Amino acid sequence: MKKFQGMLFCTDLDGTLYKSDKTVSKQNLDAIEYFKSEGGLFTFITGRPAVISTHVYNIINPNAPFGCFNGAGIYDAKQGKYLWNMSLPEAAEELVLAVEQALPQMGIQLNTNENIYFYKDNAAMVRFRELTGAENLYSDYSAIKDSMIKVVFAHTEQEQMDTLAQLLHSHPKADRFDFIRSERTLYEIIPKGASKGGALCKMAELLGIDIKRTIAVGDYNNDVSMIKSAGVGFAVSNAVPEAKVVADYITISNNEHAIAAIIDGLDKGKYL
Repeated sequence: MKKFQGMLFCTDLDGTLYKSDKTVSKQNLDAIEYFKSEGGLFTFITGRPAVISTHVYNIINPNAPFGCFNGAGIYDAKQGKYLWNMSLPEAAEELVLAVEQALPQMGIQLNTNENIYFYKDNAAMVRFRELTGAENLYSDYSAIKDSMIKVVFAHTEQEQMDTLAQLLHSHPKADRFDFIRSERTLYEIIPKGASKGGALCKMAELLGIDIKRTIAVGDYNNDVSMIKSAGVGFAVSNAVPEAKVVADYITISNNEHAIAAIIDGLDKGKYL
C-alpha cells in the first residue's frame, strides 16, 4: 500500500497555497505531485466559482474534485459537471436590494453555476477581476434565470464593509442565509448550511475517505469550518486569529511553501 493511500488533502488558495504574489511555488507543486504519487488525493476548496477556477486547476492538477462557492458546490473538472451543489432562496434578492439602496457605492456580484455577473461595479470588483481573470459580464438580479449560488459584496473601505455586515445580519430574512467574510474586501451571502467544512465532509463521503484521514489548511475566516472539520486541521502562520485558534497545528506562512512543509511532516509520520 502506498504511503498516503486513503488520505484526502484540501487546501485553500489565496493566502495559503498561493504566495503573496499570486503564484504557486515549485516546492509546493513538487510536494503535491509526490503526495499524489504515493496514493494521496489532493485538491482545493475555494470561495471562487468553478467557472474561474480552471487556471488554478491546471496549475495544481488535482486528482480529486474540488470545492467551490465557499462550500456550496463540488465540481468534477474531468467530467465537467457538479457532483453536488446548493442554491440561494429567492428571498436573497430582497437583501441585495436593501444593500443597493443603503450602500450605493457597494460592489455587487451575482454568481450562478455557470457565470459571474457584476451588477454593481467599483474598485474592489475591478481588483477581483484582475486577480481572478473573471469576464466583466453585467446583469441585474431579476434578469438572471439560473439558480443563484451566492452573492458577493465588495468595497475597499473597512467602514463600508462593517456597515454592510450589520445591515445583512439585521435584515428580517437574515436567518434564511449564511454570511461569510472571504477576504478583507469581500463579504458574501451563501446558502444556509454551506461552508468549506461541509464541502470537505461531503467530498470525503463521495470519495469514500474516512474524515479522520483528511487534512485541511487555510488562512481566513471562511476556512475556519474546513480546518475544524478535517481529521487534522492546519492554519498557516499568516492566518487570522479565528483560523489559528481552531487549528490542530500552525505551520509556516504561505510565502514559505506551507503545503510542502505539511506533506513533509506527513511523510515523516507526523499528524496522521
